[in-house]
Amino acid sequence: MTDNSMSESCSGVTIYTDGASRGNPGYAGIGAVILDAHGSCLMELSEWIGIATNNEAEYIALIKALEAAKELGARRVSVLADSELVVRQMQGAYAVKSPRLRPLFMKARRLRDEFARFDIKHIQREKNARADMLANLGIDSGLDKPD
Repeated sequence: MTDNSMSESCSGVTIYTDGASRGNPGYAGIGAVILDAHGSCLMELSEWIGIATNNEAEYIALIKALEAAKELGARRVSVLADSELVVRQMQGAYAVKSPRLRPLFMKARRLRDEFARFDIKHIQREKNARADMLANLGIDSGLDKPD
């Protein structure tokens, strides 16, 4: 498949993201599901990210998912996340006061600006079950790693 046909087949995607932390901060993982315009799964992400707060994990999940969508050739992105803080900050409704979150927010915003269209919406946790499960698998995958 050429880069051009990849871009055409993946011009618009829907991304479900979630970050999880066991402790705050604590062992953390991220999960994301990237769907094409027809609802077919293009990619799933599940990763151990070490020690992080829940909000840091949420931002890292968003960043990794946006990077993956870009690699898939997506030009339009619709993100669904259960973190009201991240969604409202990305929408500009909430200020980013935490010095720990500011660099993650800035990176997510730079990635957002690389897409022709970007929207982000808050969803209830029960509608984000797959991304949540993947985030928890990410944590589990790191529990046996040496400190």
